[in-house]
Amino acid sequence: METDTPQSAAVTAAIYAGCVIAFVSFGFAATFGVFLRPMSEALGWPREVFSLSMAIQALCWGITQPLAGMVADRFGSGRVLAVGAVIAALGFALRGLVIDPTVFVLSGVIVGVGTGAAAFQIVIIALGKVVSPARRSFILGLGTASASAGMFVAAPMSVYLMGLVGWQNAILVIAASFLLILPMSVFVHRVSIPTVLAGQSRFGHAIKTAFSDRAYVLLFVGFFVCGFHVAFIQTHLPAYITDLGLAASLGAWSLALIGLFNIAGSFLSGWSGQRMSKKRVLSGIYLARAIVIALFILAPISPGSIYVFSAAMGLLWLSTVPLTTALVAQTQGLAYLSTLGGLVFLSHQTGAFLGSWLGGRIYDLSGSYEPMWWAAIVLGLLAALIHIPIRETPGPLALSQTST
Repeated sequence: METDTPQSAAVTAAIYAGCVIAFVSFGFAATFGVFLRPMSEALGWPREVFSLSMAIQALCWGITQPLAGMVADRFGSGRVLAVGAVIAALGFALRGLVIDPTVFVLSGVIVGVGTGAAAFQIVIIALGKVVSPARRSFILGLGTASASAGMFVAAPMSVYLMGLVGWQNAILVIAASFLLILPMSVFVHRVSIPTVLAGQSRFGHAIKTAFSDRAYVLLFVGFFVCGFHVAFIQTHLPAYITDLGLAASLGAWSLALIGLFNIAGSFLSGWSGQRMSKKRVLSGIYLARAIVIALFILAPISPGSIYVFSAAMGLLWLSTVPLTTALVAQTQGLAYLSTLGGLVFLSHQTGAFLGSWLGGRIYDLSGSYEPMWWAAIVLGLLAALIHIPIRETPGPLALSQTST
């Protein structure tokens, strides 16, 4: 189960296909914030309508992730990815076809369920199970980097499409893009192996054992902060930039730069996870985020400062994902990795819900994003401290798998 030599050609094809899935599934979903201001102004909606839909999307994504993980652990990941792609396509199509604030808010449920099942986390965990332990951190980083590449392409493409065909048709193009996942899921399905067999599906016991392990609990709590940071910035940074009187294209390119530099950050994260203490690198990432955000809001805002901020945040953006996932595998074992990784991601998406929704709510009440920036700084400092005591050796659940 932990070596990729028996099916090396099939595994290689699955890795390429997985990168394509990560590219498609994450790119447009992560940069949909570029639609916030154009849609809100065109339809006369307060920003809370858009941000609440994005927040519900994030939360439903997080709730779906562990459930999809359970199915993937039991039956493999290919079918999960295909079903998720179809649901996500339907959700985005609804956003483009029906102009109603209530429908738009509730579409977050459909898009969240779809993107949760077709998420790049499902992909990288599936690949992490079939490659050797020596390659696992690198493959996790590669999948995360592919998601970042999608973000780099999707942000400016969305703005271009809005200018070319209008925001409604641009959303329909996004919906259609999710169908590209369907043929790619076949390659992942060929190597995706169930790690929980019939009669051994003790998910409740595995979850209870994991949450009795302090290392897992700290990873669960710490990942909440990552979600808060990512969702607030990707949803509200473009609007924050245009509020300052700068061009809308600058907001799109800020997200694109985050995606571009996160390609390097994800590879660096995967590489460092094979050579250094994962918990120390994670702690350093959260500390660096707090510092970068503080410098950004304290310095005079200009196109140059936005580019520097985006590049710096890009290096730190999803670099937490391969390290966090690798630590879950290292401390809890592989058998329930999709399930337990999904639960950790639920914490991430709970933070994302608050980051996305509170950003819009606080802006509508105060006309400013400043309280959210300071909240992000404080949470970054707390996350840096939370990761320090994490144990990096196998816990009770992992040990029980090796003894059976």
